[in-house]
Amino acid sequence: MRRILVDEARRTAAAIRICEQIGRGGAAAQLPAVDLLALDAALTRLGQLDARQAEVVQLRYFGGLNIEETAEFLEVSPKTVKRDWEVARAWLRAELRSSHA
Repeated sequence: MRRILVDEARRTAAAIRICEQIGRGGAAAQLPAVDLLALDAALTRLGQLDARQAEVVQLRYFGGLNIEETAEFLEVSPKTVKRDWEVARAWLRAELRSSHA
């Protein structure tokens, strides 16, 4: 699912650039698809630092799983998933803020 959303975001971003080049305008910053590209890059970096945290984010955000379902899938406790989720979200927020600064 993540790959599909990111591919669509890339196509949308490319379409925006083409429209801007031919003078039809378009506010790229207003489209959430552009933020999805930054999220994908940040998730890739998080995966290099902590693979399980990145997987928790993917399962919860892209897969729509709750804490218990994620814990069962990863074969860890719900408490571990909650901790990973909180840490990963904080890290991603900071990472996305710094990429937009």
